[in-house]
Amino acid sequence: MEILIYFSVFLFGLAVGSFLNCIIYRLETNQSFVRGRSFCPYCHHILSWQDLIPLLSFLILKGKCRYCQRPISFQYPLIEMATGIIFVSIPGQLLFFDSLNTLFYWIISCSLVIIFVYDLKYYIIPDKVVYPVIAIALIYNLQFLISKQFSNFNYLILSAIGAATFFLAIVLISRGKWMGVGDIKLAFLMGLVLGWPNILVALFSAFLIGAIIGIILIILGKKNLKSEVPFGPFLVTGTFIALFWGQEIVNFYVQTFYLDAF
Repeated sequence: MEILIYFSVFLFGLAVGSFLNCIIYRLETNQSFVRGRSFCPYCHHILSWQDLIPLLSFLILKGKCRYCQRPISFQYPLIEMATGIIFVSIPGQLLFFDSLNTLFYWIISCSLVIIFVYDLKYYIIPDKVVYPVIAIALIYNLQFLISKQFSNFNYLILSAIGAATFFLAIVLISRGKWMGVGDIKLAFLMGLVLGWPNILVALFSAFLIGAIIGIILIILGKKNLKSEVPFGPFLVTGTFIALFWGQEIVNFYVQTFYLDAF
């Protein structure tokens, strides 16, 4: 029964991932993603139901539009698969299903996936995504005030403010050359979701991965020291690392470095 539930969640995640692809495309073209049928971005032919089956349609059509034979971006199956895996992972992370928490982290994950792809493609973190999800996170965190868990609420708020202030300082010092204002907003959201000390894990992971990828791109001749590289995808990756393995990483660090010092 548990396997069947997880499989159903995975299929649901695939469907949501397909919808996220629609949102990403229509955000850039400033179209409504709640109205209008899906269509090919090249020939604009309306897609039928058999063209919209997550993963399967891409495989059956061999990665090409049924109508104009133009290639379908690998973004579509990759986002569908990633969303499905994330949706399956979150209930397990919460010790199976806790409906409110699971729904919250699904919403957060969806917004992070959109931000990852959108910033990677267009070098901007969309306000239409980050502001609503910050509001959702703030409302969700009110449960700690209602249940009088003031320390949990304070950790989350202070983590958000601290992370945003850190990036604000970078933006001011570099005059916007190293980081953008969107990264400040995303860092604030990360703090609201992760709290302390997981926000440190997320930021450290983001900068470490960003440095490694940057060095690789420079070695390959794809970028140079003055090239612009979106940092949002690294922050999103760091957030997922902290969300799934943050406590384990913190425990490992404490046991390896802190305890050995004494």
